[in-house]
Amino acid sequence: MSATPDTSGQKAGLPTIVLVHGAFADSSSWNGVIAQLKRQGYPVMALANPLRGVQEDATYIRSIVDTVDGPVVMAAHSYGGAVMTEAADGAANVKALVYVASISPDVGESVLALTMKYPGSQLGTAIRMVPCRLADGSPAMEQYIEEEKFHAVFAADVAPDVAALMAVTQRPPTENAQTGSVTKVAWKSIPSWTLVSTQDLGIPPDLQRFMAQRAGSTTIEIDASHAVAVSQPGPVADFIDTAARATAA
Repeated sequence: MSATPDTSGQKAGLPTIVLVHGAFADSSSWNGVIAQLKRQGYPVMALANPLRGVQEDATYIRSIVDTVDGPVVMAAHSYGGAVMTEAADGAANVKALVYVASISPDVGESVLALTMKYPGSQLGTAIRMVPCRLADGSPAMEQYIEEEKFHAVFAADVAPDVAALMAVTQRPPTENAQTGSVTKVAWKSIPSWTLVSTQDLGIPPDLQRFMAQRAGSTTIEIDASHAVAVSQPGPVADFIDTAARATAA
């Protein structure tokens, strides 16, 4: 994340686009989307989601969003949607939420519980658990997608060499990040847009559709894997631009 993002777009009346990556990924997963948004004049911030737990991650993300002058459009991928849902609640500068192959929970719902609501996710059979210690010294478990399964399960429509790099550089969530429940729900007060990835083996497409309908989201569908922001950055950036323009003052 750039500590001093280019704000030239704000002078043209464009909001800052704040991107939140999900589990098993990092901010570089937005690179193609960022490039197009910046060509369109948007100031962009791609935040480093800690992946430690919904409330902890949301507190960090919100602390950055609160520093942004002017309107903000937030976009999140995968688990990042749960974090965005919690973090954006009550944020006066956030004008739109864009869920990209993402989770949009209601109060009391966790990523794990929602993912099990509909069949189709193959993540459960691809995860390797690794013990770790948190900053306070307490024990925890981190989750990795096994390298040999990463391409097929997470990024089937991404070039094999790119998917191989993504597998090696994946950022692991803690188990708590997947089982922790959301306590605040921004989509009940902020307009939302949902991009459904129809070949998703991480978050079942039917689950994405259910959550979008429940939230009253403006929805599109793209024939893509869970890693849609990597495989099809152009349509993802265009969708974020659509949300930004629809909520412009």
